[in-house]
Amino acid sequence: MDTPDTALHGQNTTASGRLYMAFELGEKNWKLSLGDGQRAPSRCTVAAGDATAVLIAVANARARCALGAHVSVYSCYEAGRDGFWLHRWLTEQGIVNLVVDSASIEVNRRARRAKTDRLDSDQLLLMLMRYYAGERRVWAVARIPTPEQEDDRRLHRELERLRQERTAHINRIRSLLVLHNLRVTSVGGRIWAHWWTRQHELLAPALRAEIDRECERLALVRQQIRMLEAQQDRQVRSGAHPGMALLAQLVGIGTGSACTLVRELFGWRQFRNRREVAGCLGLTPTPYASGNSEVELGISKAGNRRCRWLMVELAWSWLRFQPGSELSHWFNRRFAGSGKRMRRVGIVALARRLAIALWRYLEHDEIPAGAILKSRGVNMASI
Repeated sequence: MDTPDTALHGQNTTASGRLYMAFELGEKNWKLSLGDGQRAPSRCTVAAGDATAVLIAVANARARCALGAHVSVYSCYEAGRDGFWLHRWLTEQGIVNLVVDSASIEVNRRARRAKTDRLDSDQLLLMLMRYYAGERRVWAVARIPTPEQEDDRRLHRELERLRQERTAHINRIRSLLVLHNLRVTSVGGRIWAHWWTRQHELLAPALRAEIDRECERLALVRQQIRMLEAQQDRQVRSGAHPGMALLAQLVGIGTGSACTLVRELFGWRQFRNRREVAGCLGLTPTPYASGNSEVELGISKAGNRRCRWLMVELAWSWLRFQPGSELSHWFNRRFAGSGKRMRRVGIVALARRLAIALWRYLEHDEIPAGAILKSRGVNMASI
């Protein structure tokens, strides 16, 4: 998410000569609120995805507000299931659009408050006017990827879903077997096939048939996983993106992790400093200080959750495969002798430092101090 620069306080937040439009996107219908900042907003409901109806609503709002066809139109909607196609279509129509982070939208702090789609669209419209009047910190604006960048994410995201499905099938098979006190450590492969040949006759026909169908689906999922993993390997070897090969050279970072980091984070985002890197991953601290109360709420967990989870996993892997690096030495000095809770806290701090080190490695060719590269097999601290 982009964090705008300035905020205006106590100033007039209306701007004349513009038409503002806010979308509240639903599965079946869209709620639109339109206004010029001078009159009460007009509202209408259109069928979801009906682009023609949106243009008609804009034309009617222009006529109602006595605005000419040359007047600029500014719109916004919350990032969600519709993705970015609507943003691209609005841009093609000459409408300046913003896709905003729904978690950054301010809400009433009362214990009970009215909430409807109409109220939400009106609130979006008001915040849109405030944003263009100068309150750039009123919300966080999403950075829009190109269609090619968005399509590049499909492979590793599908691979993630398939791995979850594989785990679900394995757990289901094991759960069905436990019903009859049959316990296995692994499902699939030659050992499983030999065991299942001897044991399946002991089960009831319906249960045996259900397990056989689960095994068939599991075999299909595993086949698709192998196919996508091979495709990832080909992308890295072919040099589709230089950053993938660079990350994969570091011991402790595999091909899949390199692809995910490049496609989700480093391949299309431009960071100005290390704080932006940590903030985009949601690995920044969240202090709470009010009066005499000072509490640390943990990390913000904002931004890309896939990369945040991956960086924590890579931090553990880094300690194992890069024990001689400066980052591992720092972790061992601070947290290795502490309890389990402090080590879990420390691994998040290490993940933040590792993400910054990888960003510097890709942007400025600064190899992390003491890191070992697979291709050279040498400790870079001595070079």
